[in-house]
This record gives sequence, structure tokens and C-alpha cells, in this order.
Amino acid sequence: MGLRDELLKAIWHAFTALDVDKSGKVSKSQLKVLSHNLCTVMKIPHDPVALEEHFKDDDEGPVSTQGYMPYLNRFILDKVQDNFDRVDFNRMCWTLCARKNLNRNHLLISDEDAFKIWCIFNFLSEDRYPLVIVTEEIEYFLRKLTEAMGGSWIEEKFEDYKGQLSSKQQCLTVWELIELVGMGHFSKGMDRQTLSMGINEVFQELILDVLKQGYMMKKGHKRKNWTERWFLLRPSSISYYVSEDLTEKKGDILLDGNCCVESLPDKEGKKCLFFVKCSDKSFEISASDKKKKQEWIQAIQTCISLLKVGRPAPHREARQKRRDLRQKQQAEQEQLELRMRELQTANENKQRELEAMRKKLEEAAANSAEEERRRLQTQNELEDLYRAEMEKEKMVRLQMEEQVAQKSSELEQYLQRVRELEDMYHRLEEALEDERQARQDEETVRKLQARLLEEEAAKRSELEQIHLRQQQAISQTQAEKEELERERLAKEDALHSAMQQLQQLEIERQEALEQYEEVMKKLEDAANNTKSWKDKVAHHEGLIRLIQPGSKGPQKITNWGPAAFTETELSLREKDWQERKNRPTQTQ
Repeated sequence: MGLRDELLKAIWHAFTALDVDKSGKVSKSQLKVLSHNLCTVMKIPHDPVALEEHFKDDDEGPVSTQGYMPYLNRFILDKVQDNFDRVDFNRMCWTLCARKNLNRNHLLISDEDAFKIWCIFNFLSEDRYPLVIVTEEIEYFLRKLTEAMGGSWIEEKFEDYKGQLSSKQQCLTVWELIELVGMGHFSKGMDRQTLSMGINEVFQELILDVLKQGYMMKKGHKRKNWTERWFLLRPSSISYYVSEDLTEKKGDILLDGNCCVESLPDKEGKKCLFFVKCSDKSFEISASDKKKKQEWIQAIQTCISLLKVGRPAPHREARQKRRDLRQKQQAEQEQLELRMRELQTANENKQRELEAMRKKLEEAAANSAEEERRRLQTQNELEDLYRAEMEKEKMVRLQMEEQVAQKSSELEQYLQRVRELEDMYHRLEEALEDERQARQDEETVRKLQARLLEEEAAKRSELEQIHLRQQQAISQTQAEKEELERERLAKEDALHSAMQQLQQLEIERQEALEQYEEVMKKLEDAANNTKSWKDKVAHHEGLIRLIQPGSKGPQKITNWGPAAFTETELSLREKDWQERKNRPTQTQ
């Protein structure tokens, strides 16, 4: 429940108190006074001109809650901040409504206690108007009050009272709740002071958010002395006072998610020590006994944990959970009632359908005998027809079995033939692979022979150039003849070396030719194998057509072919070269 909803509940009490004749309307003059008091107690600047402008019309009569709510929301509640004393605000609204509605006869509580019950009612009541408190919240409040007075809760007594409320829709107004507590129905055996202290303790927990309070010793920050203080624990702070009457406040310990509380060992003659560590300073505190120390540490740690996750105080969170649970149960109850009505309607429809079905069954029973007789007759006819069909089907099945056996034999023969052809195909592929390999070897030998012949031509050209240079050297002067003779001898040595290299190249060429003849022989063998397989495949209905290799006859070797010269051309060229070599020698 937000701040606006809490304020609206107290304002609703004040508004209804001003409605003297219970017509749901209040005079404008009274609303002006109420608005001024609300602005004063909530520290909002009051604007009387805005109030006059809002209610400026020709109608001088009273204003209903629907007419007052727009002004209240716009000029008061929208401007309110949580910087005012809520107790003063509640007391102002209480003063307006208690004067008219509170019956002080036979009450065991004071007006102050009645005011605190009124505040507790506003906290626990439902968010619907007119405000009421349901039995679950009544039980919660009475349990809290009984525990605060140190009494024991009697469940049977409350159940009896709960049964008496059944005629009143299981809820009470605020004045009925004050009367219930003030008459002492659930506090018999308790004196007025105990009842007042119990009401005050519940008020401080639920309204003032006091989670724990009591006397403890606190160590000073300057003089380091220990002083007894009255501590009040709220969700976000720990306040400490001189005494429990709260007249003189000494300071606050502001809590946040970064604070921590830890136990301390006994020291300086003090026992049951613990300290609260905040961001700016730490506080050392001594409880009266170990139980109180543990209770305070646990309560402070709970507040710090709630601040870390941003959750409200435990009693506010518990109230919201109870309210959500009631809403869920109410929704489930409404859904169940709707389901029951639907089931009742469906049951009535089913009854009508069953009656109509019974009549139809009676009509159908009259026709069942005739239908049975016809069915038996039809069944006999179908049985005869079925026997004839079975005989016919048996004959057809025998014929089909014979055909299947014949087809199976044909299929086996066909599969055998396919396997033979596949085997033949694989062998043919192997023969073709051998032929391709032989062709590759032949090409390699041809490239080798061409390289050797190119080297031989280069050497021959070099020898011819040397011979020409010799001829030129011989035609020079006699003075240079001896020098040229020496050069000639050196060149003849080089020529002799070149002739040896030429002979070596000739040997290598012979080896290349032998390799080439061997490759050609392999190629011929592969071609013969391919031809034999071709005849076999053609014998098997010509299913595969072989790729035949080309002619393998001897090729003519020319200067532009794989080899530079034939054997005849090579011998002729060598003879011509020897003649040209010997001719200059004879001339000398």
C-alpha cells in the first residue's frame, strides 16, 4: 500500500465525519477548512484561489466525494512528500471523526489508545470504501495485542466470536473494532495499564515501524564512556534516546545495504557486546544479556538484508501477502461459484437430453426386433457369398504362387547375368588402366629422347663454331701461326672432350630408344588385351562398347618430331662433319 492510499483512508474518515446528514455530500465551507488543515499538517503551500476556482459554479450546494477527489488529487496529494509527521496528520483526521462517532461509555481504554487502534485499523483495512477490516486481519491484530500483553491466545474463543460475525459478512468497522478492544472481550484478566502498553507496542510496530526497542549501553565516540540509552530499531535506522518517554533524542544510526553487525568479545568490564559498522563510523553497544544481544543482532541483520534487496518491513510485507492471498482465494471462490453455476446449467441440459434420449430408445426398441430379423437374413446371405468368394480367392492365390515361383527363377538368372557383366566390366577397366599407364610411359620416354637430341644439337653447333674459328686462325699471318697452333691443339683437346660427351649422349640415346621399344611393346600387349576383351564383350550381346587405341605403327622421326635424327641421317651428318674437319688439315 502506497503513501497516497494510506492518506486517503484517514481523509475518508474526516470527510464522512463532516457528512452530518449522511447524504454523501459536504458543504464547501467545511471542505475549505479541511483542505487548509490538510495542507498545513502535510507542509504543502495552501492556495485558496485554486480551491475557489475549482468549486466555482452556479451550484452553491454541498460537494460529494466524487466532486472533491479531483481537487484533492491535483492540489494536495500530487504535491505531498514524505517529509511530514504522519502521526500529526492522523491525529488531525482522528479529531474530526472521533468527536462524532466514538462512544466512550464502558470503554476501558483512553482516547489516545482509541486513536492508536484507529491508526492500526487504517493500516489493516481493505482498500475499498466504506472501510472495513476482515476477520483474518482482526485475528492478526488480536494475536499481536495478546502477545504484547504477555497473554496466551485462545483459538476457540475467537472461533466463537467469528461465528457471531457470519451475519455481518465477517468484517468490522473501525468503531466496532475500538469497541471490541475497549470493552475487554479478549483482554479479560488484564488491567488497563497492561492493555494500554500492549496497544502502544502494536502501534509502534505496525504504524511507526518500530521493529525492536529497549535499554542498552552505548559507548561514546569522544569520551569513550558507556551510557545507558533507549534504542528504537526501524527498517532503515536505529534511534537512541535518553529514556523510553522519547522526549530527548540523542542520535540516529542510519542503516543501508553496506552496513554490518557483528558480535564482540567481552572487554572493559562490559559483556554481551556487539558493534554496528556503517560507512562513516561504527557503534559499540552492550546488551543486558546474551538473549537480548542475539535478538538485537538478528533484528538489525534482518533490516540490513531487507535494505539490500529493497524489500519493505516484515509486517508490511506480511500484510501484502495476506491481502494477495485473500484476493487469490476470492478470485478462486468466484471462479468456483461460476463453475458451479455452469455445472448446474449443464446438469439441467443433460437431464433434458436424457429424457429425449429415453424416448428415442423406446422408439428404437420397437424397431430392434425387425432389424434383428433382417440382420440374420442378411448375415446368412453374406456367409454363402463369403464361402464362394473364399474358394475363388484360394484358386487365384495358387495361380499367383506359381507365377511368383516362375518370376523368382527368372530374376535369379537375370541377377547371375548382371554379376557376370559387372565382373567383366571391372576386368576391362583394369586393362584400360594398364593401357593408359603404358601411354604415359611412352610419353615420358619421348620427352627424354627429345631433351637428349636438343643437347646433342647444341654440342654439334658448338663444334661447328670451334671449327670455323680454327679455319680463320689458320689463314692469319705466319707470325701468329705458332700461337694459333697452340690454340688449335687446345681446341682439338676441347673437341676431343666434346666428342667424348657426344659419344656419351649417343649411348644415352640408345638407352632411351631401348626404353621406348619396351614401352611400345607394353602398349601393343595392352592393345591386344583390350581387343580380346572387346571380342568377349561383343560376344555378350554388345552391352559395352570399348574405346579402341590408335595405330601403333612406326612413326617417321624428323627434326620436328620427338627425336632430332634417324640412324641413317645421323651417320650421314657425322661423315660429312669428318670430311670438313679433315679438309683444312690437308690444306695446311
